Amino acid sequence: MNEIVLSGVAVITGFILLVWGADRFVHGASATARNLGVSPLIIGLTIVGFGTSAPEILVSIVSALDGNPGLAVGNALGSNITNIGLVLGITAIISPLLVKSETLRREYPAMFAVMLLALGLMVDGDLSRVDGYILLGGLGLMIYWMVNIGLRKNKVDPMESEYEQEIPQISTQKALLLLLAGFLVLLFSSRILVWGSINIAEELGVSDLVIGLTIVAIGTSLPELAASIMSALKKEPDIAIGNVIGSNMFNLLAVLGLPAVISPMTLEAGVLSRDYPFMIGLSIALFTMAYGFRTDGKVNRIEGGLLLLTYVAYMAVLYYSIRG
Repeated sequence: MNEIVLSGVAVITGFILLVWGADRFVHGASATARNLGVSPLIIGLTIVGFGTSAPEILVSIVSALDGNPGLAVGNALGSNITNIGLVLGITAIISPLLVKSETLRREYPAMFAVMLLALGLMVDGDLSRVDGYILLGGLGLMIYWMVNIGLRKNKVDPMESEYEQEIPQISTQKALLLLLAGFLVLLFSSRILVWGSINIAEELGVSDLVIGLTIVAIGTSLPELAASIMSALKKEPDIAIGNVIGSNMFNLLAVLGLPAVISPMTLEAGVLSRDYPFMIGLSIALFTMAYGFRTDGKVNRIEGGLLLLTYVAYMAVLYYSIRG
C-alpha cells in the first residue's frame, strides 16, 4: 500500500511540475525566437506546438529508455484523444470557439496525412526502428512546411495577431533562463511521472499501454487544457484549436517516432482495433465542426459536449476492455 501511495504522489507531483515546466519552456523559447526576429506565426506553429508536446515527448523518451515503450504508445494516442475529446470539449463548453484562420484550414489535411502515415506504419502490428526514422523524417518535413506557411505574407491571418499578443516581451537572457529552467523541470518531472506510472500499472495489474492512455495522457495534456481554456477566455479561439492540431501532429511523429528508434516494439491488439479508430473518429468530428466549409468554422457548446461525451465513452470502453 505504501508503494502505491508513494507512486501516486510521484505521479501527481510529476503532473504539477510538467505543467509548470512546459509553460516556462514555451515562454522562454517563444521569447527567445521573437528577440531573434522570428515571426509570431512561425513561433506559434512550430515552437509553441513543440513546446506543448514537450511533456509527451520527454515521457516517451524516458519510458522507452526504461524498456516500457507501450507507455509511450499509449501516451501518444491517449494524448491525441484527450486533446480533442477532453481539452477542446471542455474549452468549447466554457466558451464556444469561432475559427477564422486560413492556416488552420491548411493544417487539417496535414493532420489527416500524419494520421494515415502513422497508421500505415503501425498496421503490421509493429513499430520498428525504420518506422521511427520515417516518422521523425515526417516531423522534419512538417516543421519545414509550417515555416513556409509562416513566411507567406499574402494575407494577414488572425492567428498571427493572437500569437503576437501571447508571446512575452522579455530580455533574451531572461528568456534563455526560462527555457533552461523549463527544460530541466520537464526532465525531472517526466522521470518521476514514468516511475510512478509504471509502479501503479504493476500494482493494478494493467498494461503500460492502458496507463499511458489514461493517467499519463491526461496528465501530459494538462498544458494543452490550460492553454486552450485561457485562449478561449481571451477570445483567441484559433490558438485554442491550433495548439491541439499542432500538438496532435507532434505526438504522432515525435512521441511515436522517438521511442520506436530507441526501443522497437510490438503493439498490443487494442491499439489498432480500439484506440486508433477513436482517435480518427474524434479528428473527423473536429474537422466537420471547425473547418467552416462556406463560413467561419465554429465549435459550439453542444458540439463541445458531444466531444466530451465521446471521450467519456472511450474511457468506458477502455475500462470494460480491461475488465474483460
